Formats: sequence, structure tokens, C-alpha cells
Amino acid sequence: MRFSNRICMVSGAGSGIGKAVATQMAREGGKVTVIDLNEQHGNQTVQEITAAKGEAIFAKCDVGSAPAIQAAVRATVDKWQKIDVVVNDAAMMTFKPIADLPDDDWDKVLNVNLRSVFLFCKYSLPHMGPGGAFVNISSVHAHETTKNVVPYASSKGGMEAFTRGFSEEVASKKIRINCVAPGAVDSPMLWNNPNIKSGVEKVEGAIGKPEDIAAAVCFLASAEARFITGTTLVVDGGRLDILA
Repeated sequence: MRFSNRICMVSGAGSGIGKAVATQMAREGGKVTVIDLNEQHGNQTVQEITAAKGEAIFAKCDVGSAPAIQAAVRATVDKWQKIDVVVNDAAMMTFKPIADLPDDDWDKVLNVNLRSVFLFCKYSLPHMGPGGAFVNISSVHAHETTKNVVPYASSKGGMEAFTRGFSEEVASKKIRINCVAPGAVDSPMLWNNPNIKSGVEKVEGAIGKPEDIAAAVCFLASAEARFITGTTLVVDGGRLDILA
């Protein structure tokens, strides 16, 4: 039980990778705050966890909003008095070339995908002690990408740079931060991608399950990875080799 009595916050936990992470952490003894904007999806995750004898609460949160993130952190601490693990999974994409992209769309993607990571780290950190861990969900798009998703790729590249720098700031506190960079994963984000639907981006090679990514996230969040920080673990079934 790697997460026994550990308090875990997971954003984007209403579906896909985030839901798989929250479910596995709860199954391994963690107490989980399920964070999502969609109340129905978030509460469904909580219900499934509690039905399996796990412990979880739901915090509705627009991760583009600093007050909403502070409220999610506060709800967690009010319930369990501390935070041990933070998983930043919530994300969004746009599908327009830069020349046609509204300014506000750029800001929204960067707020949801990157600024939220900064805010969750900033506001969770005071409630974390030695052995704490952050895990950020990046993407192979941070390394090799396609046209019309530049804001998403930029946000994930920024996330990985943030992770490297922040790891130095929290090292003295014995807190770690890492990224997992998934490839193609069987999730709503993949199949709702217009580039996938149109054939602009080909899904070649292996398609992973959310549980495949959750396994890597839970490893990095656990004491088994105590000597790993400031790095990115690519979990892509070899997709980067195809994109390169």
C-alpha cells in the first residue's frame, strides 16, 4: 500500500488519465481529492472510489482560476490537515494555426496547462513535508509535435522546464517533482482531437490505456522513486520514435 495514509490531490480526475491516477492511488491506500470542473464526472470518480472502500472527496475547480485552486487546496487541508502528493493532469488543447489563433485562446491554454501547475505547486507547498511529491502530466508534444497545436506543445515544454527549476527549489525540503510524458492514450482528449479525426495527425504505433500512465505516475509519486526528481519519464509505447 504505497499511499497508505497519504493525502493526494489529482486535477482532471473526472476522466481519462486523471481518473485512473486517482483510482489507483485510492486503491493503494491514499486519501484523494478529486479535482475537476465537471461535477458529474468528478462525483462519479468519488463514488467509484468509495464503492471500492477507498476514501475521496470532490473539489470543483476551474484550474484557470487562482481562487478556485486555493479553494481546492483549502478543502483538502480542512479535511485531512496536510498534502503529500499533487498530480497536475488537467489540460486543454486548441486546433488552429498561430496566425488564426485568438489572443484569448493562447492565454486560456497557457493558464489551464501551465499556470495551474505553478499555482497548485505554490499553494500546496506550505502544507507538504519531507517525502512529498508533485507529478505533472506533460506530453510527447513537448518534444515532437504537429501543426495547429502550438499552444499545447508550448505549455507542455514550459511545464517540463518549470519542473526542472522547481525541483532545485524544493530539494532542501526533501520534496520531489517530476513529469510523465504520455504518447497516444485511449482517452477523450485523443479521440476528440480534430487533427486525429481529420487525419492530419496519424495515430501510429501503440495506444496506451489511462492505467498505463497511472502506473508511471504512481511510481514517481511513491517512495520507490525517492531518488528521482526534476526529470521527465516518457511513457509513450515508442510514439516519439515515430514522430521524430
